[in-house]
Amino acid sequence: MKSLIASAVGYGVDGFDNLMIGFALAAISGSLGLTTTQAGSLATVTLVGAVLGGVGFGIAADYLGRVRTLTWSIIAFAVFTGLTAIAQDYNQLVVFRFLAGIGLGGEFGVGMALAAEAWPAARRAQATSWVGVGGQIGPLLGVLVAGPVLAVWGWRVLFVVGALPALLAFAMRRTLHEPDKFVESRAARKDGARSPLRLLVADRRTAVVSLAILVLCSVQTFGYYGIMTWLPTYLAEKVHFSVSKSGVWTAVTIAGMAIGMIVFGKLADRIGRRRSFWIFQAGAIVSVLIYVQLTTPALLLVGGAVLGVFVNGMLGGYGALMAELYPTAARATAQNVLFNLGRAVGGLAPIIFALIAQSHGLGMAIGMLAVLYLLDMVAVLFIPERRGAELT
Repeated sequence: MKSLIASAVGYGVDGFDNLMIGFALAAISGSLGLTTTQAGSLATVTLVGAVLGGVGFGIAADYLGRVRTLTWSIIAFAVFTGLTAIAQDYNQLVVFRFLAGIGLGGEFGVGMALAAEAWPAARRAQATSWVGVGGQIGPLLGVLVAGPVLAVWGWRVLFVVGALPALLAFAMRRTLHEPDKFVESRAARKDGARSPLRLLVADRRTAVVSLAILVLCSVQTFGYYGIMTWLPTYLAEKVHFSVSKSGVWTAVTIAGMAIGMIVFGKLADRIGRRRSFWIFQAGAIVSVLIYVQLTTPALLLVGGAVLGVFVNGMLGGYGALMAELYPTAARATAQNVLFNLGRAVGGLAPIIFALIAQSHGLGMAIGMLAVLYLLDMVAVLFIPERRGAELT
């Protein structure tokens, strides 16, 4: 249970940071005189750091241990997030946000590997889904905390608050032990063994599986970033939602995502990974197409929750899926590298949504997601079913 909580807290930091930087951008721009382009680039710089950090911390976790590496990643994130509070110009902001992103990139995959290895095989998807739920609690806390802190103390104090996970990192390091599976794997590792990165493409079959997983991760994050970035604007244009009402919509949608993850985890452990992904991907297609037809505030609110269930409910399943497809010697690397490369692709969603919206409207941009989820369903065909398998 401790490993599950630690992993969920680590991924929750990721969600909190996404929300925090979004709330703080206007205040930072006014304080330091940033242009719109400079302000927008802060999120991009953080994402680039997260991709690089994902690769580095993933490999480190497979060599040095999950608990140790997860602790370091959270500390790195917390320290440079705290230093953001003393930034005096754009250049300093870029450096601190990039380095904070490196720490941020390590938390998803290492935490998923830790939870998957420490939990019984029959409930592995439920465990990794709860890690995903932690990632949704982070933004919900951000909604509650960021606004009041900004209003009373300003953006610098908000980044100090964001650094507090460092205290949790020290506490976790003292109470957690490495999973037995990792300890056994490290003891059996031979000199000259292939690097974890090479194990992701060890043969043609493995390379095809890795490519299919990358497609899943890319579509997953593309849908998430696109919806969470642009739907508040869509709601403001379509039914004139105020900022406060958009905040309510965001909270309800995130709650739907968390519920979807819990349901997905139980379903995946009962009927298998492949069928569960297909059910949720089909649900995502239907819910996206229906959502863009809704016109009343009440229906849009309920529809947002349903959309959240299917669009992001699958997220927690990736931890179990990848844990069962890759050996212990490359498990954290697979989780971090494939997810963060997918996050790099998904990070293009706000820009692509904007380009489509300019010509065809935001409704068309959101509806376009249905095509991507259809591609997702095809990718699942190339991923073997290993529900409840013992980890190698």
